[in-house]
Amino acid sequence: MIAHLDGTVSALAPDGAVIDVGGVGLLVQCTPGTLAGLRLGARAKVATSLTVREDALTLYGFATEDERNVFELLQTASGVGPRLALAMLAVHRPDALRLAVASEDLTALMRVPGVGRKGAQRIVLELRDRLGAVGETGGTLPGPPFAAAASPWRDQVRAGLMNLGWAARDAEQAITAVEPELAAGGGPVDVAAALRAALRRLSAP
Repeated sequence: MIAHLDGTVSALAPDGAVIDVGGVGLLVQCTPGTLAGLRLGARAKVATSLTVREDALTLYGFATEDERNVFELLQTASGVGPRLALAMLAVHRPDALRLAVASEDLTALMRVPGVGRKGAQRIVLELRDRLGAVGETGGTLPGPPFAAAASPWRDQVRAGLMNLGWAARDAEQAITAVEPELAAGGGPVDVAAALRAALRRLSAP
């Protein structure tokens, strides 16, 4: 298993990054929140999980070991593959997922594109005693901290929403709707928080 990558970010895309480790560029699929902390040309250290299939080897990257561990645990539930597990972590932080499962909050789980009521019930049933308690995190990896996002936050959130299956028009409308509350503090906008706010808006009845 490849437990982590420590190298230079050589390329960024809406759904992943290429990290150069010793002259070898490794493609990692990431959540928008993880991508928001990567800067082109900067050093980064990401926790990773390797998925092996007959026709592909796919590496998934995470800002923390806890995210990686939750990603792997989510896939032990029936019907949850790596893509859906990644989408769940794009919508909810690990502790938010723990809380939703522990409290049987089906509505929170159903905010994830691709998770219906039956799927949410199955996730609660199968993972209720496996995700751990809120606050039991693995922390961040030792090494250089993630840099501040270099790209405009709106572009990153739009790309993240489209990667999760939302149409460009819907993504733009949701971003515009949540922008006032995100910019109210006057400081830089947290891309991961912006993505979650936009997803809540899109998933609202």
